[in-house]
Amino acid sequence: MLIVTSNDIPGHRVTRVLGLVRGITVRSRNVISDAVGGFQSMLGGRVGAYVKLAEAAREEAYDELVKHAQDMGANAVVAMRYEANEIMPGTTEVLAYGTAVVAERE
Repeated sequence: MLIVTSNDIPGHRVTRVLGLVRGITVRSRNVISDAVGGFQSMLGGRVGAYVKLAEAAREEAYDELVKHAQDMGANAVVAMRYEANEIMPGTTEVLAYGTAVVAERE
């Protein structure tokens, strides 16, 4: 599965546009990550506990996006993007979205 953030895929030609695909996840922090993250934030710099949580949420949303595209018969997704929204304090929705296409090598 080719996933690109651009509107085209270099070296490929889009032969069919299948439509919007998305993957979504909702994640919340836990007491341990809050404690570790709070301590790390007091020290300044990178807050590894929250980076790990954010990466896990993005990966889960990405995997759902790929599954949705495969279910539609796509072999690529163009214009892929992430978006995140806080639903409530400590709970974040992460959305991965793009356009499912069938692409062939030129």
